[in-house]
Amino acid sequence: MADDKSGACVLDGRLAHFSDLTKSPQAFVDTRLPEHARDIYNVIGPGVSEDPALLPSIADAQDFNLTYVGAEPGKGAALHDHPTVEVFVAMSGRWAVIWGANGENEVTLEPFDVVSVPPGVMRGFRNDGDTHAILMAIVGGSNSGKVTWSKSVLERARASGLDLDDDGNIVETG
Repeated sequence: MADDKSGACVLDGRLAHFSDLTKSPQAFVDTRLPEHARDIYNVIGPGVSEDPALLPSIADAQDFNLTYVGAEPGKGAALHDHPTVEVFVAMSGRWAVIWGANGENEVTLEPFDVVSVPPGVMRGFRNDGDTHAILMAIVGGSNSGKVTWSKSVLERARASGLDLDDDGNIVETG
């Protein structure tokens, strides 16, 4: 890696090879629900994950968090919102991005298409292709806050044995 003028490597701690990333199949309270099963890879910064054990490969977010989402066809995130902008980039496959209070709006992303969802807007996504695919999600802020879920998602997650503690982290309820 390149050295700066002092001889120190300026990229130490700033390289993440996809093959070395750690994934979480339960980074959010909705992931136990069959239609929302997916793998989350925190690449840069902690993002908005509800799994405190899911550490990013590059910890120094500096107001920028990048996550990869891997999902099988028909799977994706339930309606939720963030206090920051969230940008989605389809890396492979076809992805539907849904938004609105009841998910009444939808757009399809093909590889390398991008959509930016404003703060406070309920949004979700699903793999609309016929094979496993990867979606990139980018959220702003060094502390991007926590996800707000619709009441029905939280009720179904609780029925599956998952809930959120007072800090917004995922917990098993038995």
